[in-house]
Amino acid sequence: MKLFWCPRTRASRAVWLLEEAGVPYELVHINISDPVSRARADFQRASPMGKVPALEDGEVYMADSAAMALYVADRYASGRLAPSLDAPERGRFLYWMFYGPAVMEPAMAEKVGGWPTQRGRNGWGDFDTMLGTLEQALGDQAWIMGESFSVADVVVGSTVGFMRMFNMLPGSSVLHRYADRCAARPGYRQAIAMDA
Repeated sequence: MKLFWCPRTRASRAVWLLEEAGVPYELVHINISDPVSRARADFQRASPMGKVPALEDGEVYMADSAAMALYVADRYASGRLAPSLDAPERGRFLYWMFYGPAVMEPAMAEKVGGWPTQRGRNGWGDFDTMLGTLEQALGDQAWIMGESFSVADVVVGSTVGFMRMFNMLPGSSVLHRYADRCAARPGYRQAIAMDA
């Protein structure tokens, strides 16, 4: 398995993912500022947009960190990092798997960009609704799915960590404790060490 990676990007999320799954992988550095680096044929096959992270796993080529998380969990860690396909909690898991890219990231972009809030029209609602929904879901449980860590925590937790890094996370003790639990995981620490 090859992970196409560049430090201090969403590719850190993919390192955390692969460390949690415990699968061997080769790290292939892509300098996203260098057109020659981005033009590698294997990277282009995995990521037509030239974005990291991207993955090559045998005949499987793919990009997008949330899609990669779902693929790796189902293929290599089903029942451990993701509910099985027929588990009743699979629907809730899928909701949280895509909460990061479909709700959190657009709400963050709206806030940072100073765009007018259109809560009723936008699928992500708005920044405050996004945070409130996440805070309520976590409540006093350890992870987004309850007491078991899943790759949904890789996706959501890395985004919460990003918000904290850039002072976008309000003074919510629930969200800060969650970010602390994520940051304490060995796979997360490995991803941060690789970024350094």
